[in-house]
Amino acid sequence: MLSAQTATRRHPRFLKRLLMVLLILIVALLVVSMTAWGTLFLWLSNIPIAPLRVAMAGLFAIGTVASFAILKRRWRTLIVFLVVFAMVVAWYYSIPPSNDRQWAPEVAVLPIATVNGNLVEIRNIRNFDYRTEADFTPRYYDKTFDLDKLESVDLICVYWGNPAIAHVIVSFGFAGDDFVAFSIEMRKEKGEAGSMLRSFFRKYELIYVVADERDVIRVRTNYRQPPEQAHVYRTRLPIENQRKLFLSYVAKVDELSRTPEWYNTLEDNCTTGVLQRTHTYKGRGRYNWKVLLSGYAAEYGYDLGMLDTSMPFAELRERCLVNAKAELADKADDFSLRIRDGIPLPEPYSLEEFR
Repeated sequence: MLSAQTATRRHPRFLKRLLMVLLILIVALLVVSMTAWGTLFLWLSNIPIAPLRVAMAGLFAIGTVASFAILKRRWRTLIVFLVVFAMVVAWYYSIPPSNDRQWAPEVAVLPIATVNGNLVEIRNIRNFDYRTEADFTPRYYDKTFDLDKLESVDLICVYWGNPAIAHVIVSFGFAGDDFVAFSIEMRKEKGEAGSMLRSFFRKYELIYVVADERDVIRVRTNYRQPPEQAHVYRTRLPIENQRKLFLSYVAKVDELSRTPEWYNTLEDNCTTGVLQRTHTYKGRGRYNWKVLLSGYAAEYGYDLGMLDTSMPFAELRERCLVNAKAELADKADDFSLRIRDGIPLPEPYSLEEFR
C-alpha cells in the first residue's frame, strides 16, 4: 500500500500528464480545423486553373497529415505548419472584392443613393417584369424620398423550407402607400450558383438590393417554384429611429457603390446586416443564436417588443403571411397596400419608451 508521502509526490506528476494530454488534444483539434479550412480555401481559391486548385488543396491536406504522422519532432512540425497556414490566411485576405465582373442579371446594376437634407434620391431601384423567376425584363427607376414622410418600417421574413433559415428584408413606408425594400444578398456572377459554403471563402461580393416590393416580394411568392412563404411584420420602431435606420441603409448603399465588400454568411448577411444597421442608433438587438438562425429573427423582434405583442407570436406569424394576397395583387399598383391588409400595425414607441 502506498504511503501518503508517495501519493502526494505522484499527484502533481499525474496532473502534469493530464494537462499535457489535454494540451495535445486541443492543439490537435485546432490543427485539424485549420487544415480543413485551408484545404477548402485552396480548393475554392481565386486560382483560375481548377486542376491546380485541387492539387494545392490535396497537397496541403496530405502534407499536413503525413508530416505530423511521420516526423518525430512534432513541435517543430507544428511551427512549420503555422507558418504555412499564416501564408494561406494572408492569401485569403489579399483577395480584393470587385464591382467589375460579369454579373448575374438580377444583381447586375448597383443602386446609388444621394442625400440632400431631408431628401434622399435612390437610383436604380429594381422592379423587374417577371414571367418566371428566370425569365424577366430588367427594369429600374429612380425616386426621391422625403424623410419627413417616412411612416413605417417593416420586417419581411421569407422561408423556403427549413424553418430555422429565412431571408430577411427591411421595407420602409412613406406617406402610407409608398414603399421601398432593402434586401442584403450575395452578388453572384453570371451562371454562378449561390452556396453558403463558398460564401465563407470570398466567392461573392455583397450587394444591398433596393427594390420595389412588386419585385422583391412578388418574385418569391408568385414566381419561384415552389413558392417561398413571405411574412410581413409591422414594427414599433420610433419615428426618429426609423429615419436613422433608413439613412444607415442609404449610407451603406452609397458606400458599396464606390467600395465593394465581400459577402459572408456569418459576418455580413441578410440578418447580421440588419443588426449592424440598427447599431447605428443603438437599437435593442444583440447578436445571438436567433440572429445566426435567421428563421427566428421575427420571433427575436417579438421578444424585444418590436412587433405587435397583443397576441401570441404564433397567431401574429399566421396573420402576417402574405402569399395569398400577393398572388391576388400580382402587378397591381397598390400591391404593397393589398398585402398589408389585415396585418396589425402597432403604435410606434416614443423615444422615451424605446430607451
